[in-house]
Amino acid sequence: MLLFSLYGFESIKEKGKKKRERGFLNRKITMKLIWVLVLLVCYNGVCLDGVTTNVTTRPPFVNIGALLSYNTTIGKVAKVAIQAAVDDVNSDPSVLGGTKLRLQMQNANQSGFLGIALKFMETDTVAIIGPQSSVTAHVISFVANELQVPLLSYSSTDPTLSSLQFPYFIMTSRNDLYQMAAIAEIVDYYGWREVIAIYGDDDYGRNGIAALSDKLAERRCKISYKAPLTPTATQQEITDLLVEVALTESRILVVHTFSSWGPVVFSVAQYLGMMGPGYVWIATNWLSTLLETDSLSSDTLDHIQGVLTLRMYTPDSELKRKFISRWSNLTRGTTGYGLNPIGLSTYGLYAYDTVWLLARAINAFLDQGGNISFSTESRLAQLSGGSLHLDAMSIFNGGKLLRENILQANMTGVTGQLKFDPDGNLINPAYEVINVIGNGIRKIGYWSNYSGLSVVPPETLYSKPPNRSSSSQNLYSVVWPGQTAQKPRGWVFPNNGRHLRIGVPNRVSYREFVSQVPGTDMFTGYCIDVFTAAINLLPYAVPYKLIPYGDGINNPSSTELVRLITAGVYDAAIGDIAIITNRTRMADFTQPYIESGLVVVAPVKKMNSSAWSFLKPFTRQMWGVTALFFIIVGAVVWILEHRLNDDFRGPPRRQLITILWFSFSTWFFAHRENTISTLGRFVLIIWLFVVLIINSSYTASLTSILTVQQLTSPIKGIDSLISSKDPIGYQQGSFTRDYLINELGIHKSRLISLKMPEDYTKALKDGPHKGGVAAVVDERAYVELFLSNQCEFSIVGQEFTKNGWGFAFPRDSPLAVDLSTAILKLSENGDLQRIHDKWLMRSACSSQGTKFEVDRLDLRSFWGLYLICGIACLLALFIYFLKMVRQFSRHYSSELDSSGRSSTSARLQTFLSFVDEKELEVKSRSKRRQLEMASNRNESMDNYSSKRRHIESPPDGSPQASNDA
Repeated sequence: MLLFSLYGFESIKEKGKKKRERGFLNRKITMKLIWVLVLLVCYNGVCLDGVTTNVTTRPPFVNIGALLSYNTTIGKVAKVAIQAAVDDVNSDPSVLGGTKLRLQMQNANQSGFLGIALKFMETDTVAIIGPQSSVTAHVISFVANELQVPLLSYSSTDPTLSSLQFPYFIMTSRNDLYQMAAIAEIVDYYGWREVIAIYGDDDYGRNGIAALSDKLAERRCKISYKAPLTPTATQQEITDLLVEVALTESRILVVHTFSSWGPVVFSVAQYLGMMGPGYVWIATNWLSTLLETDSLSSDTLDHIQGVLTLRMYTPDSELKRKFISRWSNLTRGTTGYGLNPIGLSTYGLYAYDTVWLLARAINAFLDQGGNISFSTESRLAQLSGGSLHLDAMSIFNGGKLLRENILQANMTGVTGQLKFDPDGNLINPAYEVINVIGNGIRKIGYWSNYSGLSVVPPETLYSKPPNRSSSSQNLYSVVWPGQTAQKPRGWVFPNNGRHLRIGVPNRVSYREFVSQVPGTDMFTGYCIDVFTAAINLLPYAVPYKLIPYGDGINNPSSTELVRLITAGVYDAAIGDIAIITNRTRMADFTQPYIESGLVVVAPVKKMNSSAWSFLKPFTRQMWGVTALFFIIVGAVVWILEHRLNDDFRGPPRRQLITILWFSFSTWFFAHRENTISTLGRFVLIIWLFVVLIINSSYTASLTSILTVQQLTSPIKGIDSLISSKDPIGYQQGSFTRDYLINELGIHKSRLISLKMPEDYTKALKDGPHKGGVAAVVDERAYVELFLSNQCEFSIVGQEFTKNGWGFAFPRDSPLAVDLSTAILKLSENGDLQRIHDKWLMRSACSSQGTKFEVDRLDLRSFWGLYLICGIACLLALFIYFLKMVRQFSRHYSSELDSSGRSSTSARLQTFLSFVDEKELEVKSRSKRRQLEMASNRNESMDNYSSKRRHIESPPDGSPQASNDA
């Protein structure tokens, strides 16, 4: 479709019949020549046996074009760099295998660029380096798409020149999308939230600022004011625009423009006093290019002191150093700004690498059998004649293959590694962050898409895992405009005579917090004094006007007041505004200046002591468990001491009394019985510790019950209020109603709106049975003021929400941050408490010293102690049982076996009798048994010896007997 739009450059209707006939005759002659060429090719053996064979002979020359503006900062450098690269490629036969590049360089000069570009298409050009301007690239890319001729641009960095819309446009330097991401990250790094964009009002400027807006939005920042300038803006137009900018709030200015009139912006800004303290100027890489290329005058340098700018980062390498050393020879006779020698910019480096990138792609194209051939577009052939010679243009048949080879390139040049990602952008985008100081520049850090802001070169971080945390983002110190090292705040109040419109709730009740003075536009109250004191602490003046919100008859809704900030009706809202979730979604709040959660207020009555007050410290469950453990511990100690201690022996009745007496007497540490066994003493020590804790807690609780006057109420807190069906009161205009309905699930029919404190009193006194309420739910700040002179009511239960009051401002308002700091200062120096005492301190009624029905001590507070005691008892019994089994087996097992009583019941009965016996008796009996057994063994041995001697003696009358006689 674009080609047909280009046909408009010629008027087909003006062609006559004679010209059409001549065109027809030319086409017939052309067809005859083509057939002659085909026959010649087949005759020379190209067509054999019906099969066509490709001849891959390399051509001696390949035509490439370069479209740039000679008289621009970028064009001067690029012209030298491109010519040097072509010479280097042609001087090295290994690059293209003997083929040479034939360069046709044209000066666009910002006018007639289309005709110049189309001339390349007439000369069998396989690729074009350029165009230099993004605006030109948008137009020519349509033609390149139709004719399939790749455009390789080192300076057209418009983010919208995407590979999807313009597949034959290839950006061989850094996409401005990354430059805008770097600027957004710098703005966020210094904590600024709004910027002003000054830019050229063309495709390049608008698209770049649109990308900046998107990147700022990702970091909750924004462009608060856009200041476009025409590409041919005059100094007066720039002055008028900067005057408007000076009246705005933000002091962060981003300049994305042309180097031709970019310095004029800073000159006018200097004249208007906009290059002094408080301002921040960030220029895109046009400024760094200007500083690299031209030697600026001292006046121009004075105008840009403290400015931050970006420069495309190219890592240091041997190739880069060699090319830089050649630059002075290459530019001999070429002058820049003010007739000074032209310097080498990063655009020159990328222009040099672009030629090498194209050369390697052409070499790969030829190695793959690519044929440099062109075909005629039938629609263009009909447009013969004319100044544009549209009929002479043809489609490059190998354009698609050459484009693929360009995008698949992976080489190392003077700018570092050149490799494209799937989106058609060079990998590893990075920028240097530069601060203009004195007569030169100072590098304060780097930005890369991989690791964000850093003070080390990006290539050193590629081998590490990416780290984008705020703690890892660093830059060196900056000298800001006005020769100050202190970071500018980044905003001021607009100097346009407009005051902040601050909405203030016109309250009917609790006017101690905020109230309008009748007949005036003045307000008084606690909240107003806090706001005024905080404003006075700010280091700058804040012009504001307080505007009442509400009809003065009913309490207004603070939620609706905050919503009007988002609607633009108010610039802020102050007063008794609670910071709750749905309000924080609409606005930003300052630091809370008072805590005020929701509480329940209910009628209370004094509770007198009774004859059974001594039982109140413990719950029934606590009493029962404690008594049970007294008995358990007594029984355990009895078991452990029974065999050793005479105090724990005797008739069963006496032993039972001993158990009960011993256990309960430990409550007063008055037990008479001594423990002898080690296990018994161990259990007793643990139990006495438990008794000590329980006794102390009981004494403290009972003392409180008997000495402090108690209050009681049928409502115990928010839980008992929810479970009941009684009506509940709330303050008119408060968020309490929505909270009770949406968060606690209380039906709205139970809720009754109350306006004045007197309405609170009447509703609570009447109660739910006389048309009143069972309790009132309200914020603590109001309730404390209400209870200062209402002694028959009290807060019951715990505060069940935690929030505070603050001042509301639009989202991302810097004033909210500064006021928060001021409120903290008021809190630290005691002024906040003094304001509180002035407005809210009241003499408390006598009931305020009473205590609301002390909570009884229950098992939850002591179950850990009982668990420890229980484990100690079980452990002692287990050890005792093992000891008994061991003693029993040693003393009675042989006796049972010898007597034949080896049944289980007999053994169990004997074991129980053994356990009941005193240990000394068992030991003495065992000792006697051992002595008897030893005596029996001795007698048996004597009898055995006598018998043996009798057997061995001879009969009477024998010779031996006579001799013995």
